[in-house]
Amino acid sequence: MSGAGAGPGAASLTFTTTGAASTRDLARRLAGRLGAGDLLVLDGPLGAGKTTFTQGLGEGLGVRGPVASPTFVISRVHPSEAGGPALVHVDAYRLGGGADIDDLDLDSDLSDAVMVVEWGRDVVEQLSDSHLLVELSRATGAEDAQPAQPLQQAQQAQPEQDIAAGDGEEFDEPRALTLTFVGPRWDDARIRAVREALGGEASTTTTEGREA
Repeated sequence: MSGAGAGPGAASLTFTTTGAASTRDLARRLAGRLGAGDLLVLDGPLGAGKTTFTQGLGEGLGVRGPVASPTFVISRVHPSEAGGPALVHVDAYRLGGGADIDDLDLDSDLSDAVMVVEWGRDVVEQLSDSHLLVELSRATGAEDAQPAQPLQQAQQAQPEQDIAAGDGEEFDEPRALTLTFVGPRWDDARIRAVREALGGEASTTTTEGREA
């Protein structure tokens, strides 16, 4: 599976988790291979587990919590309580493009933090010459519990506090996660380190110019 903005030399790893706890655990282990300046772009439908994944990252980075969906504030900064980088958690669903991103001054936050952007595909990649695209979806064979109503209608139908608590992403169906590494920050050594940290049986896809 190829990711947005993944040109020659990009590589992908695909994992399957068993539910919310497993998804958090995978993200927690990934966090140990991240550092200040890393940009993660999360892509997937409503309820796929984007906020759940980010919660695992926050636990792994040792940041001040709780980590919840930033839907109504666009961006939240979670300082580290372990002497590491902060976590900047962004919801790009309502961002209109370049002007809105510039107004948030996200590029200045990125140098000192790990930045995670939900709904960020094709919106925030210009913030850095490198990013990690994380695509989440319901694994093949899992019950499709995605709400039929569009995101805006679903948000209007839920109390604000319910959305802020994590979008109801306590799920017990399998999730497929594809990690696509784009740009010079993600060299072969870092990708191998990520694969070793995450363990399990990962399928690997490489594009021209990179060895598996």
